[in-house]
Amino acid sequence: MTTENVALVIGASGGIATAVARQLLDDARYSTVFCVSRATTPPAALAGALRLNWLPCSGTAADIAAVRAQLDDAVGRLARVVICSGILHDGDQGPEKSLEQLDPAWMQELFNANSITPMLWLQALAKGLGRKQDCVIAALSARVGSIGDNRLGGWYGYRASKAALNMLLQTAAVELARRAPGTKLIAFHPGTTDTPLSKPFQSGVPEGKLFSPDFVAGRLLAIMDAARADGTLSYLDWDGQTITW
Repeated sequence: MTTENVALVIGASGGIATAVARQLLDDARYSTVFCVSRATTPPAALAGALRLNWLPCSGTAADIAAVRAQLDDAVGRLARVVICSGILHDGDQGPEKSLEQLDPAWMQELFNANSITPMLWLQALAKGLGRKQDCVIAALSARVGSIGDNRLGGWYGYRASKAALNMLLQTAAVELARRAPGTKLIAFHPGTTDTPLSKPFQSGVPEGKLFSPDFVAGRLLAIMDAARADGTLSYLDWDGQTITW
């Protein structure tokens, strides 16, 4: 990997994403780190970074296409892509505890943010990935998206949207094995991380299992460094352990 390589972080205003971007900016292997976010300006942790290129994006299909056009010269040099877009709760709306709490509109919002939007980004980027290009793409998934590991129930929409993301990524991995065989896809479970997304659910986290964004970002980037293209999706936790589908 040379300094001609670039990195891309999508959903870059979130806690994990900001930490990932900061660590990539500290890595001399990347000439530029592109960050995409709904926010119009970088968070304080990234403000003033010399190799940062901040790209505001609302997340609509039209906006994604517009940002993709701005990235056109860089896509062929992408070595790392981290897709961090997603939601778990919003205001009074949170994970369902029973069938009676299912809300079609909320479930559609979860699927749009957690399943569809990441795939729209992958669709946009895949058009420019070269056959000989080595690129590792990771999307934030979750252990609760595992069907085999689901013994507690609840969280219907979030679980289903992450399971759908995993299936979509695996399907894309099969296609990219033909189109861009140097590309590796990873569905990454960060563990419970000290961010606004997990804040309402941190009280029951065992001691030592609430991770800092910097720790999770470091683990993710280390896993990406060790990954090799093999035509499949890897579903891994923060410790590099495979999660059952």
